[in-house]
Amino acid sequence: MDIPAASDQAWGPTPRRTFLNVPYCEDVHQLKAHVAILGIPYGDPYSIDEVSNSQTKAPEAVREASARVCFGLDRYDFDIGGTVFDGKPIKVVDCGNIPGDVRNLSRHYELAEATVRTMLEKDTLPIVIGGDHGVPIPVFRAYEGRGPIHLVQIDAHLDWRDEVNGVREGYSNPIRRAAEMQHIQGITQIGLRGQGSARTRDVEDAMAYGCDIVTAAELHDSGMRVVLERIPDDAHYYLTIDADGVDPSVMPGVWAPHPGGVTYPQMHTLIQGLCRKGRVVGMDVNEITPIYDINQATCMAAGRFIVNLIGGAVHNGYFD
Repeated sequence: MDIPAASDQAWGPTPRRTFLNVPYCEDVHQLKAHVAILGIPYGDPYSIDEVSNSQTKAPEAVREASARVCFGLDRYDFDIGGTVFDGKPIKVVDCGNIPGDVRNLSRHYELAEATVRTMLEKDTLPIVIGGDHGVPIPVFRAYEGRGPIHLVQIDAHLDWRDEVNGVREGYSNPIRRAAEMQHIQGITQIGLRGQGSARTRDVEDAMAYGCDIVTAAELHDSGMRVVLERIPDDAHYYLTIDADGVDPSVMPGVWAPHPGGVTYPQMHTLIQGLCRKGRVVGMDVNEITPIYDINQATCMAAGRFIVNLIGGAVHNGYFD
């Protein structure tokens, strides 16, 4: 799929600031970087009210909060055990946001898929900021031919609905859509609790597929290291993080907060553990609702997850 250059107005406006103040890449065709940040603000709405909402403001909110996440890439980071770049000539860029088109509500998914495909062709690690949990669907598609990939999901909800209001690529559908892709071979779902949109049949379908469903209660009883042991070794992993899967004491700015979620130390263990045991080939953080955030805590946690992944990738030799 052809991707118009920024001069052809394929992209939205230049972000007010970039994530961690890294360089802005205005044309993905010219991308030369180890890691690229990409905002995908818009999902596939179930109703007209969901076309634009507070979650569509999340990429800019996370970028804004990143000034408080990392005070300098030369500073020692205790989450990582050294500096983020470990003294290596690592290049991270911010590619801005995929724009929406009010006259074609599927166009932004097409652009998102094509953009991530180009990033992968250029051996760049994509890190996506949503938007709702529908936005990873075109990202998953971009990895076609690059499997097998083990999908790791952090979420309070199952996300296995086949359709809602006739829509099949919205925020309740991403894991079912992923399971239909041949290059996704294995899914671990962590942090499930409370109620979401899943019906009993959806749970049965997920289990029949072979999903390893780790409820929040089981996670807290067993610990994240035990869960990590259940994820295949020496694999390629894609990590999708729905903010409501994380405990609201860490990420309060979500539409559907549920107590008892994944803690920050558990997220740190998961991200660093995946980086050590195999190769993380992509990550997204989604469902952040800035209007409900407190002191930028949710956006800062998202920023810390991103920094942890970049640092984990660097320190485990991904770019050597």
